[in-house]
Amino acid sequence: MHLDIGNALAGIARPGVSRDSLDRLDDCVARAHERIERGVEEREFGYAALALPETTAAAEIERAVAPLADSEAVLTVGIGGSALGAATVSAALGRGDADAYVLDNVDPRRANELLAALPLSETAVHVVSRSGTTAETLANFLVVREAMADAGVDWTERTVVTTGEDGPLRALADEHGLPALDVPEGVPGRFSVLSSVGLVPAAIQGHDLDGLLAGGRAGMDALAPSLYECPAYGYGAACHALEVRGATTNVLMPYAERLEYFAEWFAQLWAESLGKDGLGQTPVRALGATDQHSQLQLYRAGRRDKHVTLVRPRERPERAIPETGIEGLSYLGGSDLGTLLDAEFEATEASLAAAGLPNVRIEIDALDAESLGRLLYDAEAACVLAGELMGVSTFTQPAVEWGKRAARGLLGGGDFEEAEAVAGKERLVIE
Repeated sequence: MHLDIGNALAGIARPGVSRDSLDRLDDCVARAHERIERGVEEREFGYAALALPETTAAAEIERAVAPLADSEAVLTVGIGGSALGAATVSAALGRGDADAYVLDNVDPRRANELLAALPLSETAVHVVSRSGTTAETLANFLVVREAMADAGVDWTERTVVTTGEDGPLRALADEHGLPALDVPEGVPGRFSVLSSVGLVPAAIQGHDLDGLLAGGRAGMDALAPSLYECPAYGYGAACHALEVRGATTNVLMPYAERLEYFAEWFAQLWAESLGKDGLGQTPVRALGATDQHSQLQLYRAGRRDKHVTLVRPRERPERAIPETGIEGLSYLGGSDLGTLLDAEFEATEASLAAAGLPNVRIEIDALDAESLGRLLYDAEAACVLAGELMGVSTFTQPAVEWGKRAARGLLGGGDFEEAEAVAGKERLVIE
């Protein structure tokens, strides 16, 4: 991963970070690195995620999905970190040998439409839940299983499970002899993309798991006790410094449509990990060049509470723009869509800098397995570093657990006091 934080420096941006401030912050980064390094070595909860490129066995995943190698489609049934990582990898690397879909919400219309469109007899289903009790995931799986049975499809021959050591989903896998992989120990879901949680669909699609993990290992090898020597730490430190100075919104704007899901994944990673104790940047998802026309006005001329992270691959496929004699458009002819997109990237970057809005450039070599693995790993390392600098509990999510208990109580899944808050809602109805 290649990082440029020049447009976040004081004198260019408002808010901005001076070089002297970065030098002082670098001492904090060195101490945080020691803590992270120790946590990774001892496989402590959360920190174990940064060891996944070494502990994930690609061959084990590929063996588990081998019976599903003939699939025309792969459907991930999960939610949050149990789905977004898989969707990100599949979207970034493309179709491969199968189309990829995600059922990560319990909207009945979406479920009905998706199941009606899927070739169920040729669809592989990957069900993901650490506890095996996640309400949304299990409800959707029951719906998918019924749809397969109604279509005359033996769901047990089309399903692979990733779950914890015990729980209802593990028991179901054991009962029916389903291929079952383990959710990695000590790894929160949003940090689990470089494990079976995120890689099973990619394996069914025939993507290069070894390349993804090699990219992650390159990120591991690049960790160093200085923000000036490590792109991941440089990004995490810059984001922290900008937040302290008032940039409480982080707009992630990839200039590659295949990275649109990466922005979704990043939003959960950043929000759920760092939104603690009244702190944390709000992640906003955008897509270049599309959102230059829908959001850039706000970023340049709105509240000064944002910084923009621009992401692009350095290599792109070619698609020539045909010559035209239309007045005012002839300059486009003979160029290339990728060249145009890169020009849009650089124009947006310059536009933000001219307006004094801090922005950061992240580039990867190409949109391939190894570069994607490095990008995912570095984003996670940046998040962990930012959490260390902020002093928050990066790997917990108490607010999310509160909502889960409330929903389960409302559905009759137990006696949870959080459900009582629903009945106490203040109302002011206007019809």
